Amino acid sequence: MTHAAGNPATAHPLTAMAPGSGLIVPPGEGRTLRAAAQHVTFKVTGEQSRFSSSFEVLVPPGFDVGAHVHARSEELFYVLEGELDVLAFEPRVRTADGWRGWRSPKGERVVRATPGTVILVPPGCPHAFANPTDVPARMFFQSSPPPDHERYFEELLEILSPDGPADHDAIAALRRRYDIEQLTPLRHDQPGRGRQ
Repeated sequence: MTHAAGNPATAHPLTAMAPGSGLIVPPGEGRTLRAAAQHVTFKVTGEQSRFSSSFEVLVPPGFDVGAHVHARSEELFYVLEGELDVLAFEPRVRTADGWRGWRSPKGERVVRATPGTVILVPPGCPHAFANPTDVPARMFFQSSPPPDHERYFEELLEILSPDGPADHDAIAALRRRYDIEQLTPLRHDQPGRGRQ
């Protein structure tokens, strides 16, 4: 069995598993990437799973991933703490300025997801999440197939510098490379800083 690095009971680094062994990643373990807009902890990567990458994501107040769609990827989100506004449907009309007012032909609307909410997003389904509250939210996020989202997060968090507004052109180019068709802008309205 492979364990994440940490205390003596988990002394082995998070690496590829030996045949016949599983993986246990204790709380607080995994490689974490941090930016003002997100903290992403890699829990299971393409080195450990052929089927999906898994992450724990801390979503700060004011962060909006923007509505987007993947042609190939399937995603699963599970809210652990806090609240998020979430979307997972094709709207009657896609508007470029924002997604929170979108409605589906069947009457679906944006939902306020609380702890225990699961969101499953198949390929081709527009989706989004945002933290409209004044406290961070935490979610478990799984993306299939790996390792696209691992590489995407690594590059995105380099772009999301705490020293100024987000470089939207760089984010758009990055998203195109990783099967992400952006429908509305990614935003991070940090308290006291205004819209990014």
